Amino acid sequence: MNSTLKEQIKAQIRECKAEVIAIRRHLHMHPELSFQEEETGRFIAAQLAAWGIPHEHGIAENGVLALIVGEQAESDQVIALRADIDALPIQETNEVPYRSQRQGLMHACGHDVHTASLLGAARVLWQLRTQFSGTIKLLFQPAEEMLPGGASVMIREGALENPRPAGIFGQHVYPVLEAGKVGFRGGRYMASCDELYVTVTGKGGHGATPHLTVDPILIAAHLVVALQQVVSRNADPTIPSVLTFGKITSTGGSTNIIPQEVKLMGTFRTLDENWRSEAHQRMQRIAEHLVQGMGGHCDFRIEVGYPYLSNDEALTARARRYAEDFLGKDAVVDLPIRLTAEDFSYYSQVLPACFYRLGTGNIARGITANVHTSTFDIDEEALEIGAGLMAWLAICELAEK
Repeated sequence: MNSTLKEQIKAQIRECKAEVIAIRRHLHMHPELSFQEEETGRFIAAQLAAWGIPHEHGIAENGVLALIVGEQAESDQVIALRADIDALPIQETNEVPYRSQRQGLMHACGHDVHTASLLGAARVLWQLRTQFSGTIKLLFQPAEEMLPGGASVMIREGALENPRPAGIFGQHVYPVLEAGKVGFRGGRYMASCDELYVTVTGKGGHGATPHLTVDPILIAAHLVVALQQVVSRNADPTIPSVLTFGKITSTGGSTNIIPQEVKLMGTFRTLDENWRSEAHQRMQRIAEHLVQGMGGHCDFRIEVGYPYLSNDEALTARARRYAEDFLGKDAVVDLPIRLTAEDFSYYSQVLPACFYRLGTGNIARGITANVHTSTFDIDEEALEIGAGLMAWLAICELAEK
């Protein structure tokens, strides 16, 4: 790839770095929840309009779609770049000038970083559009954090059509990796994610006369243990799977009162769609038979979530090569499989996709908090790579075709 163009990208990013940081801070101060990102969508659209970049606002409610067409020569090649824009219902406890100004809301998963990086990449790509051929489609996607996932809505509303990309890149903050580095993994990378809602109904009564009741707490305790065999004894050991119940509550109940009803909430995650479907059936059968056998009634509901995320092997291998060229080999690392989930997986089911990690941590400065915590923050030096590498990946992939 043209080394001069690479240096131009780096120079342009350095020039607008302060603006990208300011954009990230503005977004961080004004978080909005999934499918409520009205101000965020307008802000993104206004930035693109100020730079003269053609765009459409309002796809999937608050999403923004933009196109940058290279002018070096005619080409029908298209590549997509994606950023998510929503925040989380977490109260920020960081004492920083740009802390969230909205009670109980926070960009605790780095979507402000993703959006600022893609805006930075957009500005640079627009300025350098005479230096490359092909079309770059930019997806600013709402609602990654909430089912059914903004990605599925974007796809349904045609975000991947007219023109259709040959592949798509997405990045995500990674606080355990130092700023200045990025990570890649080809093939299966992140898990599917299903939500489990179980209600066990028994017969309440006095704690001193359990023989006159059907104790839903005892049944629920047996059920939590029994369902673990779905992973420990039914799953192929080579397929990563996890079943976790994170909440158990009862209706009524006290030290001497057996309640009428117990509710359980959990998650099931794996990296194989066939096993995922089989596990759903096994869990429901175990629950219904066990609870009925102990005299109770069970309502077992599965909210089917995101599919597993698979990075296209060839596209990811090329992306890694592009990143090593842009940053140096020492700055690019291998990633382990994760059982967390991401709705970028929907894109990976319909297009060659590459979802990689952007190092944002800085141990020396104490920037180590994980995502989805009230103290999450980033080393903002990572934004230079976050924006620059996205632009470089897109241009390199267009040239590869």
